Amino acid sequence: MQRQLAIASAGAAAFLLSFSAGAHPFTAQECAEGSDFIKNAALSRENGVNGMEFMTRAIADLAAIKSFPPQLRWFVQDQPDEDFLLAALAEVFSAPQDPRLHQSNFFGACSLRMSLSE
Repeated sequence: MQRQLAIASAGAAAFLLSFSAGAHPFTAQECAEGSDFIKNAALSRENGVNGMEFMTRAIADLAAIKSFPPQLRWFVQDQPDEDFLLAALAEVFSAPQDPRLHQSNFFGACSLRMSLSE
């Protein structure tokens, strides 16, 4: 079981990193806040929130956020950031795991992306 989780985590990290080219470099705080968001999405899933409804709302929210200048936006400052976050949200609903595992996977992928941009 642990091996399967490790393989799934590595696959998720590789998938999420595929969206990092050209994106703004994340800070440790952004990675922590983003991972909290992903954990809360997983908790919402566990409390019966429909994945399609959640994704539709997230996409609408991200569209509204684009009306602000990039430097004033939380986490998603450009299209690669949006793709990165939406891929993680899609995984929450398509490959359900413990919310803390989703959180940890996202934080790891985000931190790796942060270190690659340094």
